[in-house]
Order: sequence, then structure tokens, then C-alpha cells
Amino acid sequence: MPVSEKIVLLSIGILLLTIVVSILLFSPLELIGWQLIPSLILALYGCWMIILAGVRASSSSKPGRGAFSTFAWGLLLIATGGAWFLYTFNPIYSLAIILLVLGALAIAAAIKTK
Repeated sequence: MPVSEKIVLLSIGILLLTIVVSILLFSPLELIGWQLIPSLILALYGCWMIILAGVRASSSSKPGRGAFSTFAWGLLLIATGGAWFLYTFNPIYSLAIILLVLGALAIAAAIKTK
């Protein structure tokens, strides 16, 4: 099995685990409301995407997306999940987190392209 297929299979497994963790935080523990489960799934899967970006940066092969692109998608997933979660408390916080992440990504992209 090629490395790219292993990463896809691993990512599917991580997604399923994040769904299980999010459901467990709701069902028996009742730490979050049921409407916040999708936001938690997005944020946790964004954490996996950032870890995956680190793995891609350390590998020498170049199939598929680059490490910076994967990192940016992970950061956007975390920001979307966090903004969705914070929207239940105050909509201004969700706007602030989206603008913060977009600004940070713009600065990182400007620094990366020399």
C-alpha cells in the first residue's frame, strides 16, 4: 500500500475517532450541547490536519498537497469550529477569531513567498 493511501486511511480513522470523542463529550458527560458537536468535530479534525502538516513537512516525497497548504486548512478548520462554538456565547468573538486566523495566514503566506 503506498504511503498516500495509508495517510488517507489514517485520516479516515482519525475522523471517526473525533466523531466518537465528540459524541462521548455530549452523551454521558453532557459537557457540551448537542448543537456544538459539529463544531467540536471540526476543531479536533483541524488539530489532526496540523499534525499531518508536520508529517508532510518532514517527508521528502512530494505527492499531493504541500505542508503549508495542509497546515492552513487545519488552521481554518480549527478557526471555523472555534467560531461556531464561540458564536453561542457572543457573535463578536466568532468574527474576531475568523479575522485573526485569516490575518495570521496572510502574514504567513507573505513571509513564506520570498
